[in-house]
Amino acid sequence: MISDRILYEDEDILVCHKPAGIATQTARVGQADMVSEVTNYFKASCPDVKEPLYVGVIHRLDQPVEGILVFAKNKSAAAVLSRQAAGEVMEKEYLALVYGKDIPCRGELIDYLLKDGRTNTSRVVPPEVKGAKRAWLEYEVLKEIPLKEEGDDHNCSVLVKIRLHSGRHHQIRVQMANAGMPLLGDHKYGGQALPEVSARLGIRGTALCAYRLAFNHPRSGKRMHFEIKPEGAAFWSSYIN
Repeated sequence: MISDRILYEDEDILVCHKPAGIATQTARVGQADMVSEVTNYFKASCPDVKEPLYVGVIHRLDQPVEGILVFAKNKSAAAVLSRQAAGEVMEKEYLALVYGKDIPCRGELIDYLLKDGRTNTSRVVPPEVKGAKRAWLEYEVLKEIPLKEEGDDHNCSVLVKIRLHSGRHHQIRVQMANAGMPLLGDHKYGGQALPEVSARLGIRGTALCAYRLAFNHPRSGKRMHFEIKPEGAAFWSSYIN
């Protein structure tokens, strides 16, 4: 229930913890999404209100991704938060478990991504390609867990913290895979070897969580900070505790 996942609510905003496996918003009939869940929650909370309830989508998380979302409850709040999300005022940090070897302890990735709406995928392309959008993130290695594999003992599952500076389609998944650090459990961008490794580690979903969100309150201007501990994948307790 969405009521169990609300981190904060007032007259302008609602901040909640999205579980992995549910879309932020979808047009598919019969498929659950966070916008519908929030709308139904508002209806149940205010049964006497007859006018249409406003649910402003400020940013999105991919369906397989767990994490924090903020929704606006009126157009004024939505406009303020959308400006923050488009710039550097809204801070978004992620935890991810990636697969690779000799990963630098910290780094920066700047690429140009092109989205293919037909396949719902994105890929790294040269900057001059028409429609390409600049994507920028920074990452820091928090912990390495060596994997024993036949003929190669250098591969690791690596817990990383990622700071997102832009919000492109599948950005973290595409950029990290392109840099040789695919996310465990990500069958769309992870490559041929990843499913076997992910299965061996008990990871069934994409190992990515939007664990921290910070922004200025749209009415008061007060700085708001929210943080969660990932819960949706079986491996998190082993790697974070």
